[in-house]
Amino acid sequence: MDELELLKKDWQKEDNKDFPVLSYKEIYKMILKKSSSIVKWIFIISLLELVFWLALSFIFKATSKNDQITDLESTTVFIVLSVISYAVLVYFFYRFYMNYKTINSTDNASTLMKNILKTRRTVKQYVFFNLGYLVLSMAILLPYILDHDPKTKTIIESATANGDLFKFYSAMIVGTVLIVGIVIVILLLFYWLIYGILLKRLNHNYNELKKLEV
Repeated sequence: MDELELLKKDWQKEDNKDFPVLSYKEIYKMILKKSSSIVKWIFIISLLELVFWLALSFIFKATSKNDQITDLESTTVFIVLSVISYAVLVYFFYRFYMNYKTINSTDNASTLMKNILKTRRTVKQYVFFNLGYLVLSMAILLPYILDHDPKTKTIIESATANGDLFKFYSAMIVGTVLIVGIVIVILLLFYWLIYGILLKRLNHNYNELKKLEV
């Protein structure tokens, strides 16, 4: 239980006459401090998430000897997707940082409530972008991989000769959907555990501000 909740609990005790009565401004400052800290952590965690994926990508490249992956990374489609991805991520990092700066300097409850809603909206957009980008990337890059991987081309030729081409593509599509689905579920769990908890606390602060404004 945080400091604000403890204060509210003590206020409800009729026999607690020695407990200091806090003013509107003092309560507001407490909520502002909590909200600012939460938004700061959202910004930090998003940066750490980027560092994690970059490190994972670097390790994969360093340990992989697959020429097809090297060729894939030099294609126009891959480069365009990468540029778009990093550009949008930089935009979101900027938004997270500006949300933190804005909330940190807010001087009234109504504006703070608007900034909290704006931060919640930014986080949701960030999550949807990451999940949407994953699906779009798979949809664009999978045909390239199928067309350029020697082993896959051999399997396709064999399936064509045996009349099993439809079965092959059906199995490939189902397998891809399952894998992407599993990855999305894992990412959703991650986002729910990390950003979901922070947004829940931010929403709690929003509700406390609404009570102050009544």
